[in-house]
Amino acid sequence: MSARPRPFIAALALAAATSLALGAAPAATAVPAAPATTAEKGDGFPHPDLKRTYDATVKYRSEQAAIADGYLRTDECVEDPELGGMGYHYVKPAHVGSTDPTKPAAILYEEDHKTGKRELVAVEWVVPNTGQPRPYLFDRPFDGPFDFEPVGPHYSLHAWIFKKNPRGVFAPFNPRVHCTPCPEDHPHP
Repeated sequence: MSARPRPFIAALALAAATSLALGAAPAATAVPAAPATTAEKGDGFPHPDLKRTYDATVKYRSEQAAIADGYLRTDECVEDPELGGMGYHYVKPAHVGSTDPTKPAAILYEEDHKTGKRELVAVEWVVPNTGQPRPYLFDRPFDGPFDFEPVGPHYSLHAWIFKKNPRGVFAPFNPRVHCTPCPEDHPHP
């Protein structure tokens, strides 16, 4: 992909600015993991560490829990007309640079058009590119690097662990996620 939607850039810019205000983001480190066998998985995830991610982030099904834990809410949804959507990014500046399976930098929500509430769909790790080797997590390389001002060069990795993605758990966009405005007959609560 040659471009990222502006809302994602705005969310990362907010995270980068906050991160700079709080101090430098932690250095990225690769998390080595042995490939999983089918018997080890048992939970349906393509890598055993995704269970740790799920356990650490399932509480964010409550948007209020995510905000209380330091994830910054955004009000713009990311969608590509050809690839699908990512949803609303909530970024936690303290986790930008993390490759810890339990500390994604962003969590992604999609609006339920019947209730107007946001539902957790995915998580994302964002690692600034400082010249280090490409980060890996879950035996996969991160996507990128992408270079957007004022965020600068960075890598990212998505994990669709709360909403099935027909393109795969680690694909950046999900064709089942949409940002279309809610119909007028379904007002927000």
